[in-house]
Amino acid sequence: MSAYLILDVDIHDPVKYKTYMEKAKPLVEKYGGKYHVRGGPFQIMDGDWKPTRLVVIEYPDMETAKAMYMGDEYAPIKAIRKSCSTGHTVIVESE
Repeated sequence: MSAYLILDVDIHDPVKYKTYMEKAKPLVEKYGGKYHVRGGPFQIMDGDWKPTRLVVIEYPDMETAKAMYMGDEYAPIKAIRKSCSTGHTVIVESE
C-alpha cells in the first residue's frame, strides 16, 4: 500500500529553504517518492487548522517512507529544513 508523507511547513528563510528543496528532491526520488503537492494555493474547508505551505509525497509503502525520513542520508538535509522552517509532518498509509 502507498504511504503519503504530508508536511505543513512555515518557511522562515526562503533562500536556505531552496537549498533544502534542491537536496531533498533527489533523495525523495531515490526512495521511490513522488511529489504530488509542493506548495500552491489551498482553501480550508472545515476546522481551525492554519497550514502555511503543504507538501504531499507518495512513497511505495510505509516502510520506505519511514526509512527515508528517519535515515542517515536525510538527517543532514532535515537539519537544513529545521534551521529555516517550522512545521508538522505525518505519514499516512492509504487503504
